[in-house]
Amino acid sequence: MNHREVITLYPALATSDGAGVKLKRALGQSQRQRMDPFLMMDNFSSDDAADYIAGFPEHPHRGFETITYMLDGHMLHRDHMGNEGHLRAGDVQWMTAGRGVIHSEMPQQEAGRMRGFQIWLNLPAALKMQPAHYQDIRAATLPRLALDGDGELVLLAGTLTLNNQSLTGPIQSEHTRPLIVDIRLAPHQQLTLPVPAGLGALVYAFEGALQLGNTLLPHEHTALLGDGDRLTLLAGDQGGRLLLLAGKALNEPVVQYGPFVMNSMEEIEQAMMDYRAGKLV
Repeated sequence: MNHREVITLYPALATSDGAGVKLKRALGQSQRQRMDPFLMMDNFSSDDAADYIAGFPEHPHRGFETITYMLDGHMLHRDHMGNEGHLRAGDVQWMTAGRGVIHSEMPQQEAGRMRGFQIWLNLPAALKMQPAHYQDIRAATLPRLALDGDGELVLLAGTLTLNNQSLTGPIQSEHTRPLIVDIRLAPHQQLTLPVPAGLGALVYAFEGALQLGNTLLPHEHTALLGDGDRLTLLAGDQGGRLLLLAGKALNEPVVQYGPFVMNSMEEIEQAMMDYRAGKLV
């Protein structure tokens, strides 16, 4: 048994996106700062409506998938296919942009806390031009596991066996093998969980602080992890909550221009031409 250790630790970057939504970028602060197959992870969290009310008006995507995880609040997704999806506390949306989607994500509240994550997961070259599709996943259907000491584990993607219980998340991909877990620990609670060897892995602390081996993971910090087959966490005095991401590297060229992620500049230029000509989708 090899425990994963922290190899890089850095704070999330305060920035804004959409029409001015304030957020913390926990992954993808630059095009070089990624963890294949994950391209980006944003954490939006505010009690002030001015920080989120403008939302994410209509915009395009091509070449990757988005996973949106709402912790608090209410967001409405609309897209060019005529789909509408209401995301409330605990809900997940898994959207495959494929060859193209044009959508918006707009707050459905004028006050109160809005908090959640959006994760960008790359697609292999052979699947980048597939038709777009999406799935809304309700909080009540997500696999959950109560942990000793009032902690809880919620599985969004992949499979996990812990305490003789096997969980299967709603998001599955044989190409990137994503594992996404929301882990909440009570004060001073310790947890060791399996993370398959050979997958890249990171953790992001969004409540409290935790210890990983000999390394402290402060609030709103991301830790990139070395290889191994398990991860041991220890919560601090106030407890802690983090998101674990792991996945199989595609090892393909990544060329990004704004909302388009392809394998070459020529494909990016084609995406831009398709969008201008109304042929993206």
